[in-house]
Amino acid sequence: MAFEKVKEIIKNPPAFAALNDLAAARLGGKVLYATDDFFAEKENLILQGRGIFITDKYTDRGKWMDGWESRRKRTPGHDWAVIQLAAPGRIKGFDIDTNFFLGNHPPHASVEAAYLSEEVTDWEAVPWKEILPKSPLDAGSQNFYESISSEIFTHVRLHIYPDGGVARFRVYGEIFKNWDTTGNDETIDLAAAINGAVSIACNDMFFSHMGNLIMPNRGANMGDGWETKRNRTPGNRDWVIVKLATKGTIEKALVDTGHFKGNYPDSCTIEACYAEEDSKVINDEVAWQTILPSQKLGADAEHEFDISNKEIFSHVRLNIFPDGGVSRLRLFGKKA
Repeated sequence: MAFEKVKEIIKNPPAFAALNDLAAARLGGKVLYATDDFFAEKENLILQGRGIFITDKYTDRGKWMDGWESRRKRTPGHDWAVIQLAAPGRIKGFDIDTNFFLGNHPPHASVEAAYLSEEVTDWEAVPWKEILPKSPLDAGSQNFYESISSEIFTHVRLHIYPDGGVARFRVYGEIFKNWDTTGNDETIDLAAAINGAVSIACNDMFFSHMGNLIMPNRGANMGDGWETKRNRTPGNRDWVIVKLATKGTIEKALVDTGHFKGNYPDSCTIEACYAEEDSKVINDEVAWQTILPSQKLGADAEHEFDISNKEIFSHVRLNIFPDGGVSRLRLFGKKA
């Protein structure tokens, strides 16, 4: 299975695609170098979304494309790009998305990775380790592959053979944070993706993904949050579960309804639990405690709440009533 493409329909992607994208620009990832980005800039690789297509849009170099595209190679060799991950992490899998690249996608790709602690001037001299062997790519498709290494890396190098265009490159995995460097009295955001938190389950994310809740900064727009569909069931409750970056005590919560004006939830509660296994939490085989009783929410605003429960928790569940959108969830506290 390690070398095989994950053959699943896009509506039901592989399990690793639920993890954080360690290469995402909005999380802090950076495209540092590419051998060639003549037609479309290398930085597009790690932007949000799958990329768009504008029929009659051209630049002075050719057709405008929302991705990374190199020129047609007329010499030996192939093209590649180097991405610095937002934080060190264990890589579980990839999505090499060739959306809208139909007659110009690379037939094959591979991925290497490295752990680097110093600035690099010669990318060829880096001791790269192959974590995805040369594998076929389909045109205009999300191409999911598993990583064959569980080591911790800081950088990846995407190879395309021999040239062409890739719309987006996702590097799904688990952020590694050395918690020994965090003081016991230091206040941190236990729900921040950059610290290692991850949204692991929800009952509905019809309009936008639950992972947006724990991204850095305030939401850029209404699509940059977690929004459920309109529910007509009396007394409905929508919910999302976040696995904390590390087990700890929660002192303050911030529920941000930024950009949600006619579709913010009427109210919310927050529950928490302690569990060693995510599966038990997802299957509701844990004892939830209410750490924030029902609170009214307003439109397009940050809501701060003090949490009086000082127990140690590993997961939280944000409940919204009856439905709607929340831009960000922050849970400030201390590591256990």
